[in-house]
Amino acid sequence: MILRTWRGAVRPEDAEAYLRHQDDTGVRDYRETPGNLGVLVLRRQRGDLVEVTTVSLWTSMDAVKAFAGDDPGRAKFYPGDDDLLAEKDSHADHYDVVGADLDPIIGAQPG
Repeated sequence: MILRTWRGAVRPEDAEAYLRHQDDTGVRDYRETPGNLGVLVLRRQRGDLVEVTTVSLWTSMDAVKAFAGDDPGRAKFYPGDDDLLAEKDSHADHYDVVGADLDPIIGAQPG
């Protein structure tokens, strides 16, 4: 299993709009790609900005490439991102998942 992370940041007044936009674009794209096992969207206040990190799980690096293209280390962006993002990493990181002990997340609500 592969874990992919990406990070960006928005102004506090744009946070809710960006999270909706990301859900409609990137998260939807993740979930519609065969081999995607799920997505977490994390946010935290960081100075004057709200940092947003996406964490996605994949069956293999081939599945990641089906989503991200031949250079999976390059972040994938969508129309409208530049209107909302104050900072964006141009790369994504990948990790081999070598262990996990998780309870099922059923009906998890943003908190």
